[in-house]
Amino acid sequence: MSSIIEGYSYDIFISYRQNDNKYDGWVTEFVDNLNKELEATIKDKVSVYFDINPHDGLLETHSVDLSLEVKLKCLIFIPVISQTYCDSKSFAWQHEFCAFNKLAKEDLLGRDIRLSSGNVASRILPVKIHDLDPEDKSLLEDELGGVLRSIEFIYKSAGVNRPLRANEDHPHDNLNKTYYRDQINKVANAVKEIINTIRKPNQPIIADPKEGIKAKIRSSRSLKTKILVGSLLVFALMVFGYLFIPMLIASSNQVEKSIAVLPFINDSPDQENTYFINGLMDEILNNLQKIKDFRVLSRTSTEQYRGSNKPRIPKIAKELGVNYIVEGSGQKYGNTFRLRVQLIAANNEKHLWAKSYEQEIKETKDIFNIQSQIAQSIASELKAAITPDEKRRIEKTPTTNLTAYDFYQRGREEISQLWFSKFDQDKLKRAETLFHKTLEYDSTFAQAYTGLAEVLWDRWWRDQSLLGNNNLDKYLDSMQVLADIALSFDDQLAKAYYIKGECYSVKGSAKQAIEEWGKAIRYNPNDWNTYWLIGGIYEELDLVKALENLEKAASLNHGQELVGILTTIGRDYYWAGFPEKGKNYFLEALQLDGDSAKYKDNLIRNTAETQGNFKKAAEFYETRYSTDSTNPDLLVRLGYYNSLISNYHESLKYYKKYVSIGKSKGETNPELNRYTHIGFAYLQNGYRNEAEYYFDKQIEAYNNRLTSVRPGERIYCVYPLAAVYACMGDKTKACENLEIFNQNPSFTLQWVMLLKNDPQFNSIRNEPKFQRILKDVEAKYQAEHERVRKWLEEKGEH
Repeated sequence: MSSIIEGYSYDIFISYRQNDNKYDGWVTEFVDNLNKELEATIKDKVSVYFDINPHDGLLETHSVDLSLEVKLKCLIFIPVISQTYCDSKSFAWQHEFCAFNKLAKEDLLGRDIRLSSGNVASRILPVKIHDLDPEDKSLLEDELGGVLRSIEFIYKSAGVNRPLRANEDHPHDNLNKTYYRDQINKVANAVKEIINTIRKPNQPIIADPKEGIKAKIRSSRSLKTKILVGSLLVFALMVFGYLFIPMLIASSNQVEKSIAVLPFINDSPDQENTYFINGLMDEILNNLQKIKDFRVLSRTSTEQYRGSNKPRIPKIAKELGVNYIVEGSGQKYGNTFRLRVQLIAANNEKHLWAKSYEQEIKETKDIFNIQSQIAQSIASELKAAITPDEKRRIEKTPTTNLTAYDFYQRGREEISQLWFSKFDQDKLKRAETLFHKTLEYDSTFAQAYTGLAEVLWDRWWRDQSLLGNNNLDKYLDSMQVLADIALSFDDQLAKAYYIKGECYSVKGSAKQAIEEWGKAIRYNPNDWNTYWLIGGIYEELDLVKALENLEKAASLNHGQELVGILTTIGRDYYWAGFPEKGKNYFLEALQLDGDSAKYKDNLIRNTAETQGNFKKAAEFYETRYSTDSTNPDLLVRLGYYNSLISNYHESLKYYKKYVSIGKSKGETNPELNRYTHIGFAYLQNGYRNEAEYYFDKQIEAYNNRLTSVRPGERIYCVYPLAAVYACMGDKTKACENLEIFNQNPSFTLQWVMLLKNDPQFNSIRNEPKFQRILKDVEAKYQAEHERVRKWLEEKGEH
């Protein structure tokens, strides 16, 4: 059934979650009643699209109905907002709500229309059947870009939060004092008003008689005049295009609201107050990062410009790839502080905004209000959109206790110093003590709990040789507890969700990690580290998502970590079958760090592993071995590549030296993924007992680890297991593990090349099962390569 407006498929599209219709058919009854009300309210027949069996959960392999976009081309979209509707993993949210929001913004009518009354109405008309959790409300408002306005069908009483029924038993007990029949009428009237407004432009109404006269005069113009005017117009447009379009294009490049906050200068006579000035800078930076309309670089990107010898603003902006610079200076004396902040346009060093503040500190809001004002003033100057939820987060006061805040700032300064200098256990201990002091004065200060969680992570991560992997679970559990406590006091604290994601990731729960990191990005859309971690988790699952997130991380971090990010992106492009793009990223990394040896290493290794040129790799590392014969990583690569070219004697020589050097350092076992290769080298040289020792270690190690690895990392466990069994002659178990390996949803090119060339599988290479698995792996890689190609094409990069 078509719409009453030409070019649209339906007048109304009803979107809902299937579970909201299962219990008592509430949605079906709502649609029936709405149809009756529309018949009594609107003269024309209004078409309503309502799927009685909608899609619900969104699976990795879910194929979206190609006709859905046609059905979504409607005048009004009515989502039934429930306790489960706001779920980014659901079909209704992703492929209906978000899809219509995007579609409506781009079509001729626009998503928001001005009514005859002068008010503005959205073509998204939410019907709400439950009071929402804060995070769901935030998700909705972030997508809508404003405050949620809905027609509510909610029955509310003590302990009750359910949909309002058409026939209530005790309607007067409803605390909301709403009646079903009235609410249905409100929906119908809203629909009528929107449809009438949309139809008005098509009515041939001439409000001013003079316009009729003008129309007649225009229609009587001669053809010659029309041609002359048209020719002049075309000529003028050509001149305009030639002279001004390049300028418009050039200026549009400057439109991006990209900002770098340079280290603030401490003008205090006492350098002891540096922590306070840095704290002000950090909070202003954090507030700017909460605004999605901005691209704000990390503090790790700008710390390099601390000091008096920093280059001029245009050079800094060019190096960082930003259009705006924020500078500041301040001093603290006694209980008063002064602060001056300015916003500078990078291209011409024009000061767009500047303000000085002097404030006696009587309570914490004296500090937080100024920090909030600065972020909002900068947003206003750059005409950035701030959603109501972003505004609330920026204006939030995390603690009302001045002493607690002072201890917290001192603790943050100790943690920050760990980013920019050699690791120092004493700084970590001081940070821990200061965060505990913070909580003594304010036990509800959420950021102090995430600070303690960071201390735990750094303590384990920086000194694993002392603590050992066996302590990891204890640390992870403590970190999660601290993050949960923080969220109980501030459920929009991005750092807490980041920490929870980190814990789930290490424990092997990729899905939960991505969910938590998604929340972290919702509340801080400029956190490079979160995008970096998400990119890493997707590398063996979905290369497009991996590259999207890694490139986002690179756009937000121009500090010392950027070389590693660029190198990872380059490697992923090699894995996707785009070596030229990969090489370009390696070149970018080389331009930053000037490390030509690392650049050559990246080229050789990735070329070998994705094009099968193992001999060239072995020769390259042989030349490096002559000047660096005790490098463990070099010995491992020589052992590995010599094995792949069947040079088993040389392979064993290098592996034995690698193990010997490890033992001399007190390392009793090699790294986990190297047992199989060492065992295979022994086996090929006739040392079966030694080979079986390493094979047994491989089986034991991976069987213990298989239950806790992330989905994308599972292939790194089962592939060596399959290789062990193939070497030992157990074809059945070898193929069983390769079948598990083959369950991965996608594969990158290096797996195809390895499976084709790995001599560890020579005993089963001609088996039908092995050949089928090889074909599957190759087909999955080809599909992944094509997905990346299309993605690059959409971006105009291929």
